[in-house]
Amino acid sequence: MQADWQINYSRWNEFASLDPALRQHLDTLQSDVTQLEDCFHTSIAFGTGGMRGIMAPGTNRINIYTIRKASAGLARYLLEQNPDAASLKVVIAYDSRQDSHTFALETAKVLGQQGITSCLFSKLTPTPLLSFAVRHLGACAGVVITASHNPPEYNGYKIYGSDGGQIPPHTASRILEKMDEVGDELLVEITNESELLESGSLYMVENEIFDAYLASQEQLRFSSARLDLQTHQPRIVFSPLHGTTHDPILHGLAERGFQQVRVVPEQANPDPEFTYASSPNPENPDAFRLALKFARKKGADLIMCTDPDGDRLGVAVRTGPNQHVILTGNQVGVLLLDYLLLQKKAESTSLPANSVVVKTIVTSEMVRAIAAAYQIDTVDTLTGFKYIGEKIYEYEQTKQYHFLFGLEESCGYLYGDFVRDKDGVQAAYLLADACAHQLSQDRSLYEHLQQLFQKHGYYREDLVSVTYAGKDGMERMATLLSSIRSNPPGTISNRSITAIEDYETGIRLELLSGEASTLSLPKSHVMKFHLEKEAWFCIRPSGTEPKLKLYFGVKEFSDERAQHELATLKQHVFAFLRGHLPS
Repeated sequence: MQADWQINYSRWNEFASLDPALRQHLDTLQSDVTQLEDCFHTSIAFGTGGMRGIMAPGTNRINIYTIRKASAGLARYLLEQNPDAASLKVVIAYDSRQDSHTFALETAKVLGQQGITSCLFSKLTPTPLLSFAVRHLGACAGVVITASHNPPEYNGYKIYGSDGGQIPPHTASRILEKMDEVGDELLVEITNESELLESGSLYMVENEIFDAYLASQEQLRFSSARLDLQTHQPRIVFSPLHGTTHDPILHGLAERGFQQVRVVPEQANPDPEFTYASSPNPENPDAFRLALKFARKKGADLIMCTDPDGDRLGVAVRTGPNQHVILTGNQVGVLLLDYLLLQKKAESTSLPANSVVVKTIVTSEMVRAIAAAYQIDTVDTLTGFKYIGEKIYEYEQTKQYHFLFGLEESCGYLYGDFVRDKDGVQAAYLLADACAHQLSQDRSLYEHLQQLFQKHGYYREDLVSVTYAGKDGMERMATLLSSIRSNPPGTISNRSITAIEDYETGIRLELLSGEASTLSLPKSHVMKFHLEKEAWFCIRPSGTEPKLKLYFGVKEFSDERAQHELATLKQHVFAFLRGHLPS
């Protein structure tokens, strides 16, 4: 009897009309049973982040057929919500990865077959502009072809709702059901591009969306920003890391009056291989290697790098003559927040009474301290910017809060609500303004960050991923988490645990009083431990691979003390975890 993977493989191998490039690739795998099984043993995972994986033939890979099946599922879902196909339109964007444009066009061909109009960007487009376009064009959904900051062999398919935000879990589940109804991915029907263009079912989006996006950004800009630039022009080095943001960021900064912006030449052009970027992830210090070298030659005040799809912004700042330091996502976030609040206070009699900052549970508590200094509330969400997007939509409906700023520790930021996802393009504009403002006050961004630490306390955070390798990795990780829930620590690193938040049970337990309360956030396989002196750590397992993400945070009276206590906390947490591992 054939295994399931062999049945899927045979179906593909015997398909006479298989795409020639995929046929050639499949033929090279004939003798590699391990690879074939991995390519065909299941369907590629689909969730709130859509799907992401290695590009290759197979049901468990990204290729034109799995893209078509996802698009057919999306079409069925949209038609279930509104059977009038003629009234439906979907915006489609794509990044600089291999075959991204092809996959975007295949999406349009499937939607067009069902009578749904596609608004396809005519060139590489950052993800935040896709989010903006969905709302600006009144579309029912958006699709972006991207694998964000994954290695070159990856690509992905990400769906956005009519509000411009990432789809929530219940929508993803329903689309997955519709994908299952589609059946054989090889047989999904499409309409050719010329017919779609002729019928008007395919509309090419040109520069009008970026122009509207830029105008919306200008409305948020503070009046003092142009005044700062008249006397203090920051020297900026920028790298799109071979991705989508070269034109949007350079054009936007020029429009805003910045005259000393230079691009890292090796990384300026889109490149699916990321040839001159050892890592396309601005969270990774390696991504800054060429930018730092270039910045030292140019005496830059500010270095900015975006990931390939432009939703994350990494930053380094000048600390002295030809000396720079890479900031964490948390540190960039507090600089942006402080600049926003300072300028809003200076330019208006008062902030809206119900203004709110939204951050994830693993983002620095320094955010809360800065917001509180301006009498602004801070609301926590689960990890992932889609939850911040959901909060924006919720506040839009209920009027409970006025959304001001959202951020997550993984270099994601958003000001205003016309985009509903993290926006590295906007963040670059905003941070450049903040840099010019600090220069107008005769100090650097780094010097201002030190002032914020002196005022609010020295906060330090870190993230470590731990992989549990082997076939039993997921089981070992599940056993570990079960053991921690059954026998939680009372102390870590000579600090008492004051409270435990278990997001799977939805309960927060105060250890001193024994009082339990209900958490307001959705259930998730996450545990957060609060310690004395405002320290904390959080355990978040991956749902798709045997990997634990461990987040840490401390607050101290000096940076040296904070770094020492952070290292000590990490050491003791790892020792605690080892004690719970099954023998």
